[in-house]
Amino acid sequence: MFSTGQLIFSLFFVFAFTAVIIYSYIKDKQKSKAYFKGSFWVLIGFLIFVGLLVGLKSIV
Repeated sequence: MFSTGQLIFSLFFVFAFTAVIIYSYIKDKQKSKAYFKGSFWVLIGFLIFVGLLVGLKSIV
């Protein structure tokens, strides 16, 4: 279904993309603490909101 060149390219792309994402995450990890302070509570609020929506949907 795929040629050998396509498989080699896809493997190279996946490894390169993963490496770039990991490098970017490590580089920005220190900055994110200052920029996203308190974002954990936003996530908790969002999860509660979605849980309420799902609960109301199952009741009605």
